[in-house]
Amino acid sequence: MTLASDFKIDRGLGVTAAKGFRAGAATCGIKTSGKPDLAVLVCEVEAAAAAVFTQNRVVGSPVIVSREHLARRSTMRGVVVSSGNANTCTGEQGVADAREMVALVARRVGCEPEALLIAQTGVIGRPLPMDKVRAGIPAACADLAAGCDADAAFAGAIMTTDTVRKQAGTRVALAGRTVTIGGATKGVGMVAPNMATTLSFLSTDAAVEPKFLQDALGRAVGRTFNCLTVDGHTSTSDTMAVLASGFAMQGKAGRRPGVAGLCPGEAGAVVGGTPEGNLFEAALHAVCDSLARQIVADAEGGTKVIEVRVTGAASDDEARRAAGAIANSPLVKCAFFGQDPNWGRIVSAAGMAGISSGPETMRLALGSVVIFERGTPVAADRAALKAVMAAREIAVHLDLGAGRGRARFLTCDLSYDYVKINAEYTT
Repeated sequence: MTLASDFKIDRGLGVTAAKGFRAGAATCGIKTSGKPDLAVLVCEVEAAAAAVFTQNRVVGSPVIVSREHLARRSTMRGVVVSSGNANTCTGEQGVADAREMVALVARRVGCEPEALLIAQTGVIGRPLPMDKVRAGIPAACADLAAGCDADAAFAGAIMTTDTVRKQAGTRVALAGRTVTIGGATKGVGMVAPNMATTLSFLSTDAAVEPKFLQDALGRAVGRTFNCLTVDGHTSTSDTMAVLASGFAMQGKAGRRPGVAGLCPGEAGAVVGGTPEGNLFEAALHAVCDSLARQIVADAEGGTKVIEVRVTGAASDDEARRAAGAIANSPLVKCAFFGQDPNWGRIVSAAGMAGISSGPETMRLALGSVVIFERGTPVAADRAALKAVMAAREIAVHLDLGAGRGRARFLTCDLSYDYVKINAEYTT
């Protein structure tokens, strides 16, 4: 069985690393900082498409438009992304503005508006400066290119309060061909599991059957981005989309480039329940895992990357609830910021998650240091425990002693800087 950890991740592989994709970026003036704020990713042909979106009931206009487009078709030509303004709670005008942006890009790319997805991120409740957007779109579409510079431009333009660009990719052999998966993400705050909790865009030159692509994306997100939290707040804009061009498998069985895998059952397309499908899904999972970790590493005000593992639960669902409660607890997160090994906060957070275990069966370790077992604290080596808490990355392992259920969450600490950043976000 191939695992996500078996793949070599290359952070130099971005959204155009896969064959058939080009990207561009521009500065429209949506952001007051004067930094790039508009990005476009385009496939040369119709690509199999899949996406997941926020489950927040307060949803952004771009999510409304993208959901509509994806409900009508299983192939797309690309995505348009803007940052600095979420275009959320902007009424009918906000939806109209999102549709206009898609139409303007479609005209430049040479496709139908419904063949594009749209994503936007930033401040909620402010109308888009459409005069600036209309002027910026031609610039973003003028020099579409592939390569490291184009990848970096795309990854930079989708950032809001991110301090670094975030991208990752890998290569895998499928059906005798080398296939690439590359992607970019953004997100450092307003991040909590309930879809993808960020904006993320993946591209691959594998030939993938659309339904399997959607299913594989959902499972990969469920194990990575949906097990990620910075502050317990699900965004209104969350979007993760993946496009599959099929270019790496072009020429096989007489198929035209870029059409491979668009039809269910087509010979050579990667489908579920096959060795190739399992391998592709594991590679997709690996890329998503890297992107999720990069978000935690850049979390607003964060000084620690914390991996919470819960094992021995009565079920995977119980393990997930316990891990999520620990990862989202402000008390736990503050303790890690202060390098305080306060085990009471950790076990009590798990206990309030509706689990069937009690403290009498629990075992808690920070790093390799056991500090709580079977209802009582353990006298731990203070120097070893101090070293664990001082590290940049900290592993938390809670075994509930009740079964075989397991789950993992990624989180960060809660610092003074997080409060400052979010206290002054719009002022």
